[in-house]
Amino acid sequence: MTFNAVAVAQSLAEEAHRRAPEIESARRLPADLAGKMARTGLLRMLLPKRLNGHETPPAELAQAIEVLAQADASTGWCLMIAATTAGLANRMPIEAAREVFGAPDVITAGVFAPMGKAVDDGDSWLVSGRWQWGSGSQNAAWIAGGAVLMEPDGPRVDDEGAPQHRMMIFKAEEVELIDTWRTTGLCGTGSLDFQVRNVRVPKDRSVALHADPVIADSVVARFPAFGQLALGVAAVALGNARGALLAAGTAAQTKKSSGSQRAMAERNIVQADFARAVASLSAARAHYYETIGILWAAVQAGEAGLEPRNRLRLACVHAAQVGAEVSKVAYDMMGGSAVYLDNDLQRRFRDANVITHHAMVAPPIYELTGRVLLGLPTRAELL
Repeated sequence: MTFNAVAVAQSLAEEAHRRAPEIESARRLPADLAGKMARTGLLRMLLPKRLNGHETPPAELAQAIEVLAQADASTGWCLMIAATTAGLANRMPIEAAREVFGAPDVITAGVFAPMGKAVDDGDSWLVSGRWQWGSGSQNAAWIAGGAVLMEPDGPRVDDEGAPQHRMMIFKAEEVELIDTWRTTGLCGTGSLDFQVRNVRVPKDRSVALHADPVIADSVVARFPAFGQLALGVAAVALGNARGALLAAGTAAQTKKSSGSQRAMAERNIVQADFARAVASLSAARAHYYETIGILWAAVQAGEAGLEPRNRLRLACVHAAQVGAEVSKVAYDMMGGSAVYLDNDLQRRFRDANVITHHAMVAPPIYELTGRVLLGLPTRAELL
């Protein structure tokens, strides 16, 4: 039977939405819900078929994340992290990949930022470091962290003088989790700090996303890694914003303003603001999926050049920004009632504005993509 990632995500959406207050209060995804997501195969979307993965095309991956983010942004975020981390398997020798991703219900997590340091130690790297934004780490059996490769006189550099770094994959028991995750939004992602001290990582269990070739015989694996991560973050933003609009639109049909007998939906200003927000989100979403389709076609043809990669990254940062703007419109529509913790619009608003701070969709991406659009030299591997 063909795996339908969107249908599987929809089967989990009602529970994620119902448990959203619990997830936020716990400041992490509950272990039973994370386990259920893993058992459905949803976390194996980007694994190669040789590891019983699904090789899910990028648009379907995005839709599945969007569905769960519409239910609860933190749940969608944890799905995005686990699914994209599993994509590391595509650049690993099969035996090393099977060690990490072989169990059918395995959960992985990781942070790309090269906050660690790795020293060459023969067949292994000796790694120490501390990372932020370790989303979903409490439920993970394996946790990855980026590390700069060190020489006695400083970082190892490439031909252009940039430090070389790799994703190091650690066993969960080798990692110390540090409870720093007290934030304004995405509270339920459990994105705490984690650290390791002098942990030996076999070289086959490390990956350079921008340098190591794709080993798996999978077209999906050839989709640019940073584009894949960016589209995942943007999918959470789009799903969360749609959830905010649905909540506000439903409430506006019965909620009355103070001193008025008319439902808010009958007010002209509410109608106009709501229509503009729906149009804005629909346009950003259409642009987002259009660029995914263009890049996916280029990848399938073996022609994934700079231009389609750049356009996807631009669409992702735009989608995240519009998602935050739309969530604010929905939040403002409800007036004072939206500030109460039992109204999920305050959570939608907070989540949306934390999403925009992720490095893959943060405002500096406009500068990066703008350089390409204006024909200026740009490090292509960043896209």
